Amino acid sequence: MAKFRTIADLIDAQCVERADFEVLTVVDIGPDGELVDVRRSFGQLRANARRLAAWLQAADVAPGDRFALMLHNHVELVEAMIAAALIGATFVPIDPRSIGDKLVYMLDFVEAKLVIAGDYALGALAEVASRLVHTQRVLVVGERRLSDRVSGLTLHHYDRDLPATDADLTSVEPDPAIPMFMMFTSGTTGHPKAVVRSHATHMAGIKGLRALGVQAGDKLYTGLPLSHINAQSTLGAGLSLALPVVLSRKFTKSRLWDICRAHGCTVFTLLGGMIPEIYSVPERPDDADNPVRLIITSGMPAALWNEYRRRFGVEITEVYGSTEAGGVLINLKGAGPVGSLGKPPRGTLAAVLDPSGEPCPPGELGELCFRPESTEATPVTYFRNAAASQEKIRSGWFRSGDIAHMDAEGWFYFHHRVGGGVRRNGDFVNTALVETVLARCSLVEDVFVYGATTPSNVAGEKTLVAAVVLRSGAALADLRVWCADKLQKNETPEIWQILPAIPKTISEKPVERDCIALLHEHGLIASPALSRTP
Repeated sequence: MAKFRTIADLIDAQCVERADFEVLTVVDIGPDGELVDVRRSFGQLRANARRLAAWLQAADVAPGDRFALMLHNHVELVEAMIAAALIGATFVPIDPRSIGDKLVYMLDFVEAKLVIAGDYALGALAEVASRLVHTQRVLVVGERRLSDRVSGLTLHHYDRDLPATDADLTSVEPDPAIPMFMMFTSGTTGHPKAVVRSHATHMAGIKGLRALGVQAGDKLYTGLPLSHINAQSTLGAGLSLALPVVLSRKFTKSRLWDICRAHGCTVFTLLGGMIPEIYSVPERPDDADNPVRLIITSGMPAALWNEYRRRFGVEITEVYGSTEAGGVLINLKGAGPVGSLGKPPRGTLAAVLDPSGEPCPPGELGELCFRPESTEATPVTYFRNAAASQEKIRSGWFRSGDIAHMDAEGWFYFHHRVGGGVRRNGDFVNTALVETVLARCSLVEDVFVYGATTPSNVAGEKTLVAAVVLRSGAALADLRVWCADKLQKNETPEIWQILPAIPKTISEKPVERDCIALLHEHGLIASPALSRTP
């Protein structure tokens, strides 16, 4: 298939050849545990997107304007992506669980003209409506019967208020260099930054999963939200390669395999925090009885790599990337060492650089950096943050912000984010390894291991904390006994933080600062004698 300027152009072309091809399925869990799905063909996506685009124009959304999407995975979210391209606007996905100051910041920062929101997000929007400078109009997706106004917000209804046809739509031809969408970073250390992705950048990588082993006849699945670049890659591959894509409305570790079986999914993607979560689900004799042949992971712990292959009967391809599209590493199934991020693809250079910008020798830790072979790295744009944009590219290299090492054969290995390592008694602790060990325990429902600074730490060191969700009836004392002969002394958590749920982003990434705030709130740092392992 030829190259296309926008996703709308791509959908138009697919409709010429296969308008009735059912390309998108969104699966939800019904009230009785049943799987409920909503489906769209290429033709239906095109028709609905054009109706939505006509409504957006009537709502005064002009080329260059921005509108927000506060939705879990819905077919309407994909229609909104296409509609934005049709009118030259920019869509901004926002975690629908966002509330309060953070929600106000994100909507006002991008000057969102309106919000397309799930009915479940209306409460959060109503709470902050009086504080919003630019956003008063909401297009609601959902089945709840609602009035036309909620606390100062003017509500419209997706199913009721969109025009019957696209007769009044005036399509525009956006410059491929203009923004297609803005995607907020997780903001775990402060206000999130908004990464600007152009139509050209997105469309250039839309078939990227093909290089990772996706092939004709595959059916793609992801439980990640479309507010994450990983899920956007899965969707883009399906739309461009005409492969069916199945999305979960929300991530579900307990029903993931049921969904894959029911829909015949052969490939899916997983991110770091999801990997131990899925593995922690109690093992069943039929775990390997599934249609999945390949899992594309980002952050698969070495200790779980072969465990996944054995237990679920799958192959693993590891890939490293970023929302900024600064560089990629690939470890294709069976090609490289277990636990390695991989090597850069042809045309890209990767290096581990020290603080002065010099290459580190094999085995030495430094910052993982990228650039094309023949030129400097492409500039990164953070919306209205020139300083952060400039800092991301130094001496021609894209600075990932991740600490890694390279072995003598050129394979790269991740250690931690810059400033995020846990040094204890002079040595760095592999938190992923500790998490993997704890995830194997039948007493553990979920786990996140991190470091917190306490008054007793020497300079540069942190206290090792295990945030743990215990299974019903399990006791911390039993977990400590279980760990006694499975973790070395330096790997044993000093603070056990027992939580009903671990704070996470919508992509299941644990939010460290929220966990640390809970440590203070619960007195686990202020009274360490009550919480430390004897």
